[in-house]
Amino acid sequence: MLGAVKARLLGAADREDAARFLAADAQSNLFLLDLVLGLGSPPTPGEAAAELWGAWRRRTLLGVAALRPCVVLAAQLPPAVLEVLTAVLAGVESGLIKSSIESANLLWRRLEARGRHALVDRVERAYALRPGDARLLDPPSGARIRSASANDLDALVEAARASLREEQRPDPFDGDPEGFRRWVRGRLPRAQVIEQGGSIVFVGYADVRRTQGWLLQGVYTWPAARRRGFASAGVSSLCRTAFEARTEHVQLSVVDGNEAGGSLYAKLGFRPFASLRTILFA
Repeated sequence: MLGAVKARLLGAADREDAARFLAADAQSNLFLLDLVLGLGSPPTPGEAAAELWGAWRRRTLLGVAALRPCVVLAAQLPPAVLEVLTAVLAGVESGLIKSSIESANLLWRRLEARGRHALVDRVERAYALRPGDARLLDPPSGARIRSASANDLDALVEAARASLREEQRPDPFDGDPEGFRRWVRGRLPRAQVIEQGGSIVFVGYADVRRTQGWLLQGVYTWPAARRRGFASAGVSSLCRTAFEARTEHVQLSVVDGNEAGGSLYAKLGFRPFASLRTILFA
């Protein structure tokens, strides 16, 4: 007998095994890899501490999943491993799932059976850019690209709220304004902005910055500044910073059906590599 597959919480002592497992497909597992490499470190201010689970057969790690800060399963897990990990994850009362469609489907069936309901349910296409494929663009005349600062907090809080509204997602600011501001403040060191005429017109965050890859999120252009090249320039600047830091690739995701976003990233050299299902539930 090979032994049963069992799940248990991962701790700092498991960091090396889990990182080795995820690094075998770092592109598909970048977010989880970043969480694993941070095991034992204090969480970013305003964010929940990571809770990670591993599926083991004796001393062999067969799969990894996150329960917090969001629900993510490693890519291409065998059915027996998926079964064990989704049984653990199905106990969560609310949260955000972001995983491959196959894994998310299995987990969501279990969550629905426990009475959870979806607030947002959508498919996203994941894109990746490698240095040799990059066709990066310069900013429009008069635009200034820089790192975000504490003075930008109010503008970036409003941008984060506007982005949630455009995606028809609940606005956490309404229930916990100070908590939401702390969350945005904690992300400031990962953000770049574009200024034009003294006003911020673009923001983007490099939420994962590892040698194996950078993950861009929170890319937002103010409505009055759209279709003027700021998004292309802002993403290009983040990619340049990433490649100067010697990362292997940059990735991001676009809601399925967002043809403008897909075209923008294709123009810069990004290529699709996976489809994800994102479910915000309670």
